[in-house]
Amino acid sequence: MPKLTLCTNPMSRGRIARWMLEEVGQPYDTRIVAYGDEIKGPDYLAINPMGKVPALLHGDSVVTECAAIVTYLADAFPEAGLMPADRAAFYRWMFFAAGPLEAAIIDRALGVTVPEDKRAMVGYGDFDQAVRVLADHVGRQPYVCGAAFSAADVYVGSQVGWGLRFGTMPALPEFLAYWDRLKDRPAQARAAAIDDALLETKE
Repeated sequence: MPKLTLCTNPMSRGRIARWMLEEVGQPYDTRIVAYGDEIKGPDYLAINPMGKVPALLHGDSVVTECAAIVTYLADAFPEAGLMPADRAAFYRWMFFAAGPLEAAIIDRALGVTVPEDKRAMVGYGDFDQAVRVLADHVGRQPYVCGAAFSAADVYVGSQVGWGLRFGTMPALPEFLAYWDRLKDRPAQARAAAIDDALLETKE
């Protein structure tokens, strides 16, 4: 079986990829990539020319972008049961979270205000609309793709959990209830413990 290696930093979106790897349950190695010279150096840029983490190496294959890594792993290891039968819902909400939702959150955090007459130019319209669309969806069912947990919940749930923790998303009842269904999953707890321990070794 091709070797899995996660290139990451504990202070990055690599935490999402690690959670997915823990859900998949396959052995993997970790390469910690330091910010600064290393992440922008030629060795790492040969893996990800964007000079950012995470990146997943699977044999000779390289996958970057968290949503892509989560999707790739769900496809590569079907025995984990993380790719839902409802592919339409999976792709819809993965791409919504990776595109409009993340853009709305980042713009809000950076203080970017889109003029009302320009909202049609951005994929999310406005922050409140994007957030409400997701809240309404997770408020209607236990998980993103229906009654069962899937890879989509790793990615979307990570955004919700992070947003609630750091105040980049409103603490709506739907989000609180949704994150409460995810936060105690064994794989999520293992992944968080690994990255938290890595943070402590840097202090």
